[in-house]
Amino acid sequence: MADDLIARDDVRNVVRERYGAAARLVLEGRRAASCCSEGTCCEAPSGADPITSDLYSDVQASEIPDEALLASLGCGNPTALASLAPGEVVLDLGSGGGIDVLLSARRVGTSGFVYGLDMTDEMLAVAERNRAEAGVENVRFLKGHIEQIPLPDASVDVIISNCVINLSADKDSVLAEAYRVLKPGGRLAVSDIVWRREPPQEVRRSAELWAGCIAGALLESEYRAKLAAAGFAEIEIVPTRVYTAADAKAVTGADAAPELDGALMSAFVRARRPAD
Repeated sequence: MADDLIARDDVRNVVRERYGAAARLVLEGRRAASCCSEGTCCEAPSGADPITSDLYSDVQASEIPDEALLASLGCGNPTALASLAPGEVVLDLGSGGGIDVLLSARRVGTSGFVYGLDMTDEMLAVAERNRAEAGVENVRFLKGHIEQIPLPDASVDVIISNCVINLSADKDSVLAEAYRVLKPGGRLAVSDIVWRREPPQEVRRSAELWAGCIAGALLESEYRAKLAAAGFAEIEIVPTRVYTAADAKAVTGADAAPELDGALMSAFVRARRPAD
């Protein structure tokens, strides 16, 4: 399995450094790229990254601070697809600068609540600053790992996540924890990177490409199997963007190998914890 090809601590350390550096750029008022070559984190012009560009509407952008957009390193827009309802409790796994938390908080209203979970101090600082600027009160940001969610059993209605589950080297634990904290009948509604066919092994073994959302992505069949093994039902994986070889080169710095053409996609992943 993909999770076994590289040391978990190596992945976590590289991811923490990459996204901490991205947050530091945002704190300086600059847009960070999600995936940069040679292990660095660099400033990216708006719309340059084929994974992160054009995910939020102008209306949604108007609802949140500019820094929340600058810090957005996702691959989709889970808040637009999760059908959030007033009064629901939502958890965002890997909440970064808080864009999806703040958008969710507006959708669940003052009778609802949203948690954002992130392991990176710099991103948590960006998120808290964005929360204060937005004047949103029904939000709490938590420090921790998505493999060990610091919330009680059956405490949330909806779990969202934006291009983060692929970053974990222990996805079985992530999905088991997600199942644990969801209420019976609760739903998982995440955007993620998914392989449509098996990538080259050298891609799988690169810690830098794990941090860049590429190497750690699951095959669609693996994703379905892991969700089912965790206990989820009503599993659905819907492509939202399919990437060309040129897109792969843009986000990894690698040559646009023909075998990567159409092999990778952003997808919306839905599943539900069965009701008791």
